[in-house]
Amino acid sequence: MQIRPMAEADLDAVLTIAAALPTAPQWPRSGYAAAFEAGATARRIALVAELEQGIAGFAVASVISGEGEIESIAVAGGAQRLGIGNALLTELLGALAAAGALEVVLELRESNRAAAGLYARAGFSEVGRRRSYYRDPVEDAVLMRLEMPNAR
Repeated sequence: MQIRPMAEADLDAVLTIAAALPTAPQWPRSGYAAAFEAGATARRIALVAELEQGIAGFAVASVISGEGEIESIAVAGGAQRLGIGNALLTELLGALAAAGALEVVLELRESNRAAAGLYARAGFSEVGRRRSYYRDPVEDAVLMRLEMPNAR
């Protein structure tokens, strides 16, 4: 497996993975493309996990004024439980630290137990909830936070 920066050539695979996962953001192609365009206000980091068979997952985050935000980590259904999500998270946290993030925040669906476990194992803790934040189905958003090692 190779974790590398997302490129325009990866967008079809990224959109296919996102469309197949109900917990992934359903951004338009331009939303994913903006994640690796130069000159944006927020520094964005977009990575893909590539296997021999092709793109198996992706991660997108931003960093502004020392705060990183994980916007999405998604792994294709057939590639889940192979450590790809953990590998993407590890690389993403390293990239966020290199970009100056002192803390990292995220939100996820309350029902997404697999993601909650992944983030908890990485040191994230729940810091709040947004009641009835998500639609289809309606459910709470769980807010999580990680203070970056060696921060401050």
